[in-house]
Amino acid sequence: MLTFHGTTTIVPRQLEELRMTTRSRHSGSQERAGAGHSLSCMSVPKLSQINLAVRDMEAMADFYTRLGLPLAARHPSWAAHHRSAASDEAPDIELDSVAFTSRWNEGWSGGSGVVLGFEMPERPDVDRLYGELVAAGAVAQQPPYDAFWGARFAVVTDPDGNAVALTSPSDSAFMGTPPQIPG
Repeated sequence: MLTFHGTTTIVPRQLEELRMTTRSRHSGSQERAGAGHSLSCMSVPKLSQINLAVRDMEAMADFYTRLGLPLAARHPSWAAHHRSAASDEAPDIELDSVAFTSRWNEGWSGGSGVVLGFEMPERPDVDRLYGELVAAGAVAQQPPYDAFWGARFAVVTDPDGNAVALTSPSDSAFMGTPPQIPG
């Protein structure tokens, strides 16, 4: 269960199972990764963010606020393009306009959709895992780069066509100028 400003929401069992699997750092990790695959104890990704690319920001923000998520724009000039609900107990939920999504993910299809964001422990882990996934057949959407918010960032597409982002923790030493507000 999650609690956002006094509102309790049930977390799907599958998400909780995924969390338990990614948090595991002991010798049993290899069995949970699947046949022929192993999880490195040093770089297990953590589901940390879910981005929704939205066509109507106000309608989506209203819906998710009524659901109990404390969505907020970090700066008023960005309210039409980016809202965020952060939680220490669950992945952050981010709403991004379709126009803005295309600015941080050059391979975005242009429509609405979901981006699952996995945080890697270190910046080099983003490049390493991106390379491994692409070599194994994942489609590249956004090659690794130093994003304006200070994280190392990349996006691949999973076998069903879902966007999967790989991100490092933000580091102020790598922060840059945000893109112009889409308009």
